[in-house]
Amino acid sequence: MLRDSYGNEISVESQASLDHYDRGTKLFLGADFGATDAFSSSVELDGGFALGYAALARSLMMSGQMPQAKAAISRAQDLCAKLDTRQRQHIECIALLLAGKPNEARALVKSHVRDYPRDALVAQLCANVFGLIGFSGEVGREAELLAYTSALLPHYGEDWWMMSMHALSLCETGQIEASSKLMEKSLALNSRNANAAHFKSHAQYEAGEVAAGRSYLNDWLSDYDDRGVLHGHLSWHSALWALHDNDEAAMWSAIDAGVGPKSAKGLPINILTDTAAILYRAELAGVTVAANRWSELSEYATRFFPETGQSFADMHAALAHAMAGNGDRLAHISDTAKGFAGDLVRPVSRAWQAIARQDWSTALEELVQVMGSTERLGGSRAQRDLLELTYANVLLKLGQTEEARRCLTTRRPVLSHSPPIAALHL
Repeated sequence: MLRDSYGNEISVESQASLDHYDRGTKLFLGADFGATDAFSSSVELDGGFALGYAALARSLMMSGQMPQAKAAISRAQDLCAKLDTRQRQHIECIALLLAGKPNEARALVKSHVRDYPRDALVAQLCANVFGLIGFSGEVGREAELLAYTSALLPHYGEDWWMMSMHALSLCETGQIEASSKLMEKSLALNSRNANAAHFKSHAQYEAGEVAAGRSYLNDWLSDYDDRGVLHGHLSWHSALWALHDNDEAAMWSAIDAGVGPKSAKGLPINILTDTAAILYRAELAGVTVAANRWSELSEYATRFFPETGQSFADMHAALAHAMAGNGDRLAHISDTAKGFAGDLVRPVSRAWQAIARQDWSTALEELVQVMGSTERLGGSRAQRDLLELTYANVLLKLGQTEEARRCLTTRRPVLSHSPPIAALHL
């Protein structure tokens, strides 16, 4: 029996088909463009390659092609009867995810990798802040993610992908120096690993390295295919660097070229959350945001997230609706919010509504209910700074300047030296 690039025995008829599969795996783990084509080529050569179809399903999912992804995983399931335990469970993990059963998928993935730690396409389902642990809605998810990658790391040796995953876990638990060293090692092995470039940007953000972070990311993005799954989100990081560097023109350029609904080619959840976050953080910093930007984003959120259930998206959709004055959609979210952190989405939604009408006291009452457990909403520390800065700004509007400074200093010291909040500099 042949083995894949991670040493796992795999039921495939030809080396040529396996070569395409291995190439797709590398592209997928590096968040580079082309994985779908590689997996498609693999199953074209071997129509009975079950794991090839499972990988294709996962890649199609990450490019937002859900009907095609479900068809591919169904084909994989049809072919799995004669496979060994690892391969059957591999397919089941991805099938559970595509079936909208994240809790069951997470439990099976964690069990699976204890027996098959080098099954990378399964391991990655839980391996970053956008994975099944990251979107669990549980307190302590950052520590859980660190424990997860810590247990896997020894099994991977000098592997650029796992190094980058563990480096992010270190970063999100405040171990910036260790994270940076491991990330550099990962990038030295594969400089075109978009995940590593992304996570390096997080480490530089946490270290407050604005000039270095901006320079590195803009250079890295120059030859990254805009169809790559992380292009839009990395453009958000670029826009954020520009905002923190007081370069408004560059910020709008990054937004209009790669972040917003009119230009970005990524997943709707990234387009919505990144655009809402950068627009409001720009407003907090004193930048004028045209009303039509909010109305266009509110329409986008209504189209792609008409019902609640994905808490991270719902929180940002509520912001877009509030800023656009779309009261009906905002009320729908605050009334019906469900999902892994629906109990937090509701007060956040009411806070956005209060902020839109400049009712700062009500906004504070609502945000207080959330600030102790923002990690449950999902996203990275950098993304959740939207709430940290919003909370500080509400305190400032209520005349509580010292409390606002204290909160930033104790909760997010990296933002306290030069807070991107216009009201703090008046």
